[in-house]
Amino acid sequence: MILDLAARLLSTLPAETAHGATLELARRFAPPLPIARADDPKLAVKVLGLSFPNPIGLAAGFDKDARVPAAMLKLGFGFVECGTVTPRPQAGNPRPRLFRLREDQAVINRMGFNNRGMDEAAKNLIERRRNGIVGINIGANKDSCDRIADYAQGFARLAPLADYVTVNVSSPNTPGLRGLQNKEELAQLLTALTRARSSLPSARNAGGVVVATHACDAKAGVGYPILLKIAPDLDLHALDDIADVVTKTPIEGVIVSNTTIARPPLRSRHAGETGGLSGKPLFRPSTEILRQLRARLPCDIVLIGVGGISSGRDAYEKILAGASLVQLYTALVYRGPGLIGRIKRELLASAARDGFSSISQAIGASV
Repeated sequence: MILDLAARLLSTLPAETAHGATLELARRFAPPLPIARADDPKLAVKVLGLSFPNPIGLAAGFDKDARVPAAMLKLGFGFVECGTVTPRPQAGNPRPRLFRLREDQAVINRMGFNNRGMDEAAKNLIERRRNGIVGINIGANKDSCDRIADYAQGFARLAPLADYVTVNVSSPNTPGLRGLQNKEELAQLLTALTRARSSLPSARNAGGVVVATHACDAKAGVGYPILLKIAPDLDLHALDDIADVVTKTPIEGVIVSNTTIARPPLRSRHAGETGGLSGKPLFRPSTEILRQLRARLPCDIVLIGVGGISSGRDAYEKILAGASLVQLYTALVYRGPGLIGRIKRELLASAARDGFSSISQAIGASV
């Protein structure tokens, strides 16, 4: 596949240079890119008031400023999440700040929410053709004196332009940000955002409003869905607190999980770099956090599984553990965009093997 060959060539460049080049190529060549073949209806998932053609999403971090969501949807993703976006432009941490760990099929980053700010992201979202499901991931500026106000400001500006909003309180690269996962602070933040949502005009979901198909889709049709993105470095007590806050606050979902500050045994010479670790070593811990959280939340709270997915088997295991949708990013660095189609084929085979007539039937089956 030509796109996979291009990915291999880009992998010879320094990590952040390759990332920038990939975005520019996607921007320039998006119109002539062939659209991936239509998905098998058995892959469709209906949650958050949206109809996803397949459950495979592109995680935040790739397209911070919402420059190329249409191009990424053409590759076969069921949805794309852009960001993280802060109210004001932010340069991020000093370079080098992105490291490939080839031997471990992993990446360490300490980017620091580098982005061009919410006005640039808004401009790009307005200009896109509103087909396909695109979410936006919001954060706070590093030097903000009121981070909750930053999130509320970003939400008010960007929620009307996206299909859902992710609240990123779990990046390890902004000092003190993860403190917003503490029970009191998290309750204050989510309350502020749900209040901000109530003041917005009637919602319009560009991806297509759907009718609830089962009891656990009771929130289908909600406007401006809010999802919380959490860290994998949480103990069971912290998970209890998060589940309690999420259950009591009218948000729609949780993304499990962000990168980890833990360091399992790694072989790469970059293993000692500071920052968040993503990729294959994150699969087991993030999936266990997903499983634990699913057991703690009512079934109408949607979970999205992220962390270490590099095959259909990985995606299927997260779905069995309670994820309605999954996201990936790091595996594309090593396996190219052809991975998306392979994961979908493997998902269909796994579901058929286990007697499920659709992938939706497998959600949470092992919990």
